[in-house]
Amino acid sequence: MSTLSDATAGSSYQTVRYEVDGGVATVTLNRPEALNGIINTMMRELYEVLQRADADASVRVLLLTGAGKGFCPGADLKHYTTPGAVHEELRPEYFHLTTLLHDMRPVSIAAINGACAGAGFGWACACDLRVAAASANFSTAFLNVAVAGDMGGPWTLPRIVGPAKARELYFLPEKFGAEEALRIGLVSRVFDDATFRAEARAVADRLAAAAPLALQGMKAHFVAAEQVGFAEFIDLETADHERISASEDCMEAFRAFVEKRPAQFKGR
Repeated sequence: MSTLSDATAGSSYQTVRYEVDGGVATVTLNRPEALNGIINTMMRELYEVLQRADADASVRVLLLTGAGKGFCPGADLKHYTTPGAVHEELRPEYFHLTTLLHDMRPVSIAAINGACAGAGFGWACACDLRVAAASANFSTAFLNVAVAGDMGGPWTLPRIVGPAKARELYFLPEKFGAEEALRIGLVSRVFDDATFRAEARAVADRLAAAAPLALQGMKAHFVAAEQVGFAEFIDLETADHERISASEDCMEAFRAFVEKRPAQFKGR
């Protein structure tokens, strides 16, 4: 039976909601009145929530999405240009929430509803997988507001769509839709708006039901492959393969396959 975390209502956060259910941590950007535009408080809270999810052994998958009609259009420019507005301190480490999305132990999925631009675009690119609602729209947007950008897009995006296309999307920041995002490989699935949240959750549930050691090992392999040479990666992968192949879960998966039944994984 799945359990719901003590953060179900997101009462401890102002700008995000956090809940854990069935091995899936759902992080919802929660400023729908501003299409989930980013303010400094959101940066801090998202950084804290991602650390919390990464440290929770029960979390196998993290699903990042937005409340209401938007995913995240980047910075809330109205907020930052309002005279007399009070801004929480923005610490440099908060920008590493993008590093967390990329490197964290759970598999991260961006479930993109509505506008995804600027820093929100960077957050989506840092995730392992991206799925979109049919009405989602995308733009890097940075050059339109006279900034070079943040949130690691020039590192992540070329690895997703290729270096030439990534440069085009940054230097010529036009808006494009979900079908174009699917065509260029930015997202892996596009779902009807009416079923989007259920379909995105089904993808997360499918991953959360996989063998935990294998899933975490596979995620770690992709992260390591970006950091080491090929020969060193083969040594790392082989050692992990030997360890995971000797696990109870692997033997259970073999027996379940032969017996034509669902496997029952224990994470050991």
